[in-house]
Amino acid sequence: MAFDDDVQGIAALRDPVRRALYGYVAGAPAPVSRDDAAVETGISRATAAFHLDRLVAEGLLVTEFRRLTGRQGPGAGRPAKLYHRAPRDISVSLPPRAYDLAADLLARAVHTSSQTGTEIATAVRRVARQHGRTIGAAVRERAGGRASRRTLVGATLDALADHGYEPRPTRDGITLANCPFHRLATEHTDLVCGMNHALLGGLADAVGDGVLSARLDPAPDRCCVCIDTHQTSSRRS
Repeated sequence: MAFDDDVQGIAALRDPVRRALYGYVAGAPAPVSRDDAAVETGISRATAAFHLDRLVAEGLLVTEFRRLTGRQGPGAGRPAKLYHRAPRDISVSLPPRAYDLAADLLARAVHTSSQTGTEIATAVRRVARQHGRTIGAAVRERAGGRASRRTLVGATLDALADHGYEPRPTRDGITLANCPFHRLATEHTDLVCGMNHALLGGLADAVGDGVLSARLDPAPDRCCVCIDTHQTSSRRS
């Protein structure tokens, strides 16, 4: 759903009038009125109002109401509807990438390293494993307390897809057709692949029941990590 919303938000800017309005509002030092937006972009007030409200509906702009005269009380007039850029971040990458996540994990690792003296690569793997365990715990909760092996694997596939890995089930495991950290892994292979392996290992550990394990298995055109599935769960499959 987040991907769909982001695509729709960006698609709203395909219209040149909306692009011009968004650019004006985003670059303004203060919220702007429909009248100001219309004058600045050379369109009618009604047209400006229509397109501004469409940008609000797509989550690109937000509104507030304020009396521009500064007067209060009876006779002060109705508050004007003002527009400013929404705080929402919109990013669409095909294939999916997760560079924001990589940056967050690396920043947390640097902080850990500076506070504890831990070697940076070790800190990166520890931070990534903990994040993976958080994802795995959510998988476990989604699957339910007495989930079968099949249910756990299915919930894991959903989580991996949500995080951009493009999982492909195989007879003995899960192949990850996409690396969300592709460019970073190409340029800093040992560090980033180690981070990715630790993240997915943490996920597998937290899913539990011995159902999953993560192993490094670099190959062209896919993620460097593969997920193995095991028939060791005590639940019915």
